[in-house]
Amino acid sequence: MNHIRKEARTSKRFPWYITPIIFLIVFLLFFSIFVIPMGVGQAINTLMNTAYYILMNTVFYIMAIAVIAGAISELLSEYGVVRLINVLLSPLMRPLFGMPGASALGVVTTYLSDNPAILTLANDREFRRYFKAYQVPALTNLGTAFGMGLIVTSSMLALSIKLGGGVAWSALCGNLGTIVGAIVSTRLMLYFMKKAYGTEADAPMPDTPEKIIPESEKPKGFLRVLNALMEGGKKGVDLGLAIIPGVLVICSLVMMLTYGPPADGVYTGSAKEGIALLPKIAEYIGFILRPLFGFSTSEALAVPVTALGSAGAALSLITQFVADGTVSLNDIAVFTAICMCWSGFLSTHVSMMDALKCNRFTGKAILCHTIGGIAAGVSAHWLFVLISLIIPMT
Repeated sequence: MNHIRKEARTSKRFPWYITPIIFLIVFLLFFSIFVIPMGVGQAINTLMNTAYYILMNTVFYIMAIAVIAGAISELLSEYGVVRLINVLLSPLMRPLFGMPGASALGVVTTYLSDNPAILTLANDREFRRYFKAYQVPALTNLGTAFGMGLIVTSSMLALSIKLGGGVAWSALCGNLGTIVGAIVSTRLMLYFMKKAYGTEADAPMPDTPEKIIPESEKPKGFLRVLNALMEGGKKGVDLGLAIIPGVLVICSLVMMLTYGPPADGVYTGSAKEGIALLPKIAEYIGFILRPLFGFSTSEALAVPVTALGSAGAALSLITQFVADGTVSLNDIAVFTAICMCWSGFLSTHVSMMDALKCNRFTGKAILCHTIGGIAAGVSAHWLFVLISLIIPMT
């Protein structure tokens, strides 16, 4: 009854049409930042073409990763490898990250592929049974911190042709900085989740019911391997479909905020055009970021801001900066840490938290990972400073 009276008072104070009017105003103001510089037709075409580009070149790639990762994780679960990893790595993962030892498998999987790969493991019942309820949302932060690690590190090492052998040390510092950032991000997320879930509740199992097959009825030899691979692959397909809405909507907008106009300045409505707002914001907060990261030029500030939306876009900026001779080895260390730790998390966090059915904690996950990425960059910078005092960077 009190709830009904409260709604009645609210409706008298605010007529029903106020909410849609306010929404339309905010909606039009948001899209005006794209329409004014780009034009209505070009902005709409770019949005659609960018979404299609992401679908064909990113989402299906992620789905392929999810299928392979799901197949491998199911195979590892079938033969008890997940249980073995949990036993062996618990002494390391629990003190550092506050997570079960089995989560190390997620770190390896995402390092070799991309952020959402850890979701395939999270949807595996054998994997989940090692977790408490409060630890499940933190998988988003842990997996994202190491996402695209191999790609980012390999890209940085490829720059040694122009920057010299010191790039290897820079990449090492960046990877170590990423570990620090992952610890900060995951620990902060666990702090919030303990308040929400407590520490005793077990992790909820995936919606798909588990069919218990007696050991005597399981296929033997190669058939057992084949069945595990097929079952895990099916889970990967389901996951790939589940993340499509979040990735397309969020990533398309973030990329339009990250990329700039074509070289001639004339918008054509093609994919990957935008207003370059995020790199411009970096210029205004440069007085904060420069002391933290030790960047040699103000242009370098565009890389961490761009990495928020797309690690691939950030890597392309780095390649251009190296060609222009405007970055140092210290910058490479920081770039490695931030590009890996953030790895476009604004584009994936929403869909990842949705897939884990933890939407209400998305804001906290983003906040924790923002802090974690900054910690990764700062750690990489000071690790490089320390190592450069001991080892000459040539």
